[in-house]
Amino acid sequence: PFSSSARRKMSLKSERRGIHVDQSELLCKKGCGYYGNPAWQGFCSKCWREEYHKARQKQIQEDWELAERLQREEEEAYASSQSTQGAQSLTFSKFEEKKTNEKTRKVTTVKKFFTASSRAGAKKAEIQEAKAPSPSIHRQASIETDRVSKEFIEFIRTCQKPGQDIYKQCKLFLDTMSHKRDLSIEEQSECAQDFYQNVADRLQTRWKVSPEKVEKAMDEVEKYIMTRQYKYVFCPETTDDEKKDLAVQKRIRALHWVTPQMLCVPVSEEIPEVSDMVVKAITDIIEMDSKRVPRDKLACITKCSKHIFNAIKITKNEPASADDFLPTLIYIVLKGNPPRLQSNIQYITRFCNPSRLMTGEDGYYFTNLCCAVAFIEKLDAQSLNLSQEDFDRFMTGQTSPKKQESDSFSPDVCLGVKQMCKSLDLLSQLNERQERIVSEAKKLEKDLIDWTDGITKEVEEIVEKYPLEIKPKSQALAAIDSENVENDKLPPPLQPQVYAG
Repeated sequence: PFSSSARRKMSLKSERRGIHVDQSELLCKKGCGYYGNPAWQGFCSKCWREEYHKARQKQIQEDWELAERLQREEEEAYASSQSTQGAQSLTFSKFEEKKTNEKTRKVTTVKKFFTASSRAGAKKAEIQEAKAPSPSIHRQASIETDRVSKEFIEFIRTCQKPGQDIYKQCKLFLDTMSHKRDLSIEEQSECAQDFYQNVADRLQTRWKVSPEKVEKAMDEVEKYIMTRQYKYVFCPETTDDEKKDLAVQKRIRALHWVTPQMLCVPVSEEIPEVSDMVVKAITDIIEMDSKRVPRDKLACITKCSKHIFNAIKITKNEPASADDFLPTLIYIVLKGNPPRLQSNIQYITRFCNPSRLMTGEDGYYFTNLCCAVAFIEKLDAQSLNLSQEDFDRFMTGQTSPKKQESDSFSPDVCLGVKQMCKSLDLLSQLNERQERIVSEAKKLEKDLIDWTDGITKEVEEIVEKYPLEIKPKSQALAAIDSENVENDKLPPPLQPQVYAG
């Protein structure tokens, strides 16, 4: 609203021009009692904001209705294309084009409503806002990324000058990598490994930092760098990591029947404490996929391995050996079936700090995990001491290894579990009998077919060797006297006579 002095100046200017100005003409169009501003189409600031918000809400509502209507049209078009042969559905590109045009038209209409009332500064702000990229285009930094960035900055502050140098190097590396997205994942891995080596050498030679502090600083650098680079370098589309993940996952699912006895696993899950250790180990190996930093993924593998060692120690009442650890790790991987296993292994190999990966217990446990995955990929009948026939039957799901007999259960096992095992054994026996009957029936059918073919072949050979000659039918024999033309002159035949004696 205008002040009293402003209204007085406007009246004086109008009177000088010979124009009579009514004070009511300066009031807001909405009738709120305040004076309107010509720059806001005669509305006061409060009413203009209300009108602006109403128009904005109306635009949003219309956009929602438009989206729903277009979606319904697309669904109807798709349904009609399925029911009517030769009909073409509305493609996604046409849908997007139609939606964009309709939305642009409505946005333009709303802008026209306020363009005339906008001041020069408001117009400039709108143009800058229109040119600025929408926040929805770029992925917003996640909570974890913000947290890691704050922790890294706090760590840098404690290092003073070396910390400032590390921060500059990290920023330069991130800017460089942002322009190297087109490089292969191996080349990006080489860049990261070179960066780790350069930073470590710089801390040792230039700043004379102790090896313990260098290792800690490198852990923080790796955490900061890889958290920000994770979405670009983990399982990229340019590699076949996802394909390998699916292959390993499918392979592990096919080996669900493998028992601890087949792998010679020295772990007894009947012991409650050991069973808990097995569950924790499986949880840790599955949790590896939720981490972003290679060091954190290695930590999950290490925790899983320590639970395995504890389970073996409790079962055997003695420290576990390396010969016992690897089969148990294979069994844990088969039982847990960790998601994206190959992608995680490749990610750790490519972007982990080499000093941590090649030395220490983390590197040892990671090497064993790689060996376990390689063993699973090449697992065959000989590895499990099985015949090839049994191995193939287990892999195809035709049968499964014999379950534990109900008589061998401990007395505290519930009756339902025992009955279930009996029912499973009975079903297994019936399945074997059915398979045997089907096999014998197929064999009998094959024998009948072979016998029929053999008989047919023998008959054909005999007919070919001794062909049948079918003579034409001979004429009927004529009577003995048929050619005697003097039959009529012959005496009559003798008749028997009876004489009285």
